[in-house]
Amino acid sequence: MPVEDYDVIIVGAGVVGAAMALLLAESGFTVIVLERDELVSKCEPGEYGGRVSAINLGAERFLSKLNIWPELSAQGVSPYERMYVWDAGSSGRIEFDCADYGLTHLGTIVENNLLISLLHQRLLLESNITVLTNIQMHKIKQGENAVAVAWRDAGSACAKVLVGADGAGSWVRKSLAMRVKTASYGQSGIVAQVSTERDHEKTAWQRFLSTGPLAFLPLSNGDCSIVWSCEQDMAGELMALGDTDFIQRLSASSEFKLGKVISTGPRKAYPLCSAYVPHYVHQRSALIGDAAHVVHPLAGQGVNLGLTDAAALAEVLIKARAKKRDIGQQLTLRRYERWRKGDNLLMLSALTGLKTLFGAKSYPAAKLREIGLNAVDGLDPLKSFLANKAMGISGDLPEIMTTNSG
Repeated sequence: MPVEDYDVIIVGAGVVGAAMALLLAESGFTVIVLERDELVSKCEPGEYGGRVSAINLGAERFLSKLNIWPELSAQGVSPYERMYVWDAGSSGRIEFDCADYGLTHLGTIVENNLLISLLHQRLLLESNITVLTNIQMHKIKQGENAVAVAWRDAGSACAKVLVGADGAGSWVRKSLAMRVKTASYGQSGIVAQVSTERDHEKTAWQRFLSTGPLAFLPLSNGDCSIVWSCEQDMAGELMALGDTDFIQRLSASSEFKLGKVISTGPRKAYPLCSAYVPHYVHQRSALIGDAAHVVHPLAGQGVNLGLTDAAALAEVLIKARAKKRDIGQQLTLRRYERWRKGDNLLMLSALTGLKTLFGAKSYPAAKLREIGLNAVDGLDPLKSFLANKAMGISGDLPEIMTTNSG
């Protein structure tokens, strides 16, 4: 195998892959990013692409250290100060308020296309990063001292480490025959931008229905982005409705918490499933983000888990090189796997359990939800623990996610 062209090959230029590439480049690593599509072009302020992410405080710190957050904030993100969750089948409710934790906000709703476009602009400015787009991947060749990736049209690259950041259908994972356990939730998630009679009050609203959770996430222009997870037959029915009928169903399903829904933008539906990879690492290769795990969107943790993976793997590689160790050796990569796998599996299990509990229609299940939500709302230590985990400010976190940007 030839001498390494790069330190790291990253397949996938989504939020997680791009952020990891930038972090490594700032630490002096040479990186090549291989992306099957075009990079996202610059977005105009306020332009809406249909999907949003709830960025927690830990991920915000990461993006701040990459100097992405200031420009992102300037273009119209929406920090939310409160979260209000209630159950349609009982009187159970729970509320989180940033003031209770001495914080200015709990998290921030960010439009995906805006975040990705800023990351892509930064990728093109970094001298240590090579970006190739419209790549049709072909094969991976793993050697004792290096790993090579070849793509169609006779292109190839060689590095010490290969990172699969190429999403739930990961080509890297499939090419390396890495086992994955998948399960359908039997639901689809409907997303759209809507306007409502009442102001969203910088609050993330979520109602648990027996058919799945419905969330109203605040946007900077006063609108909300909805994520309506529901059984697939119901999703098909909702997608087939005209705007007027859909608005009526949406208003009633939200219990008119924000008054009537006034208007809706285009709707899109995405099938929901879970995925878990038992082993994140292979010979000189590692998986991060959705390539390694996919969780239910009811807590909005998918992108946060992926960014934590990226920061953790980057930290492991940076520290290994500082100690003059081979960054691609199995012992090094296994440190990353041991670090992240437990937390990711815990989140996957917790969200699957919540989905099952809140989807149960029996009286005992409804009573259990009522008692549980109200009890947690009244137990400050437990409530604080859950809030800190969701905000990404507790636990065994990468260094870049534990301190504020200077």
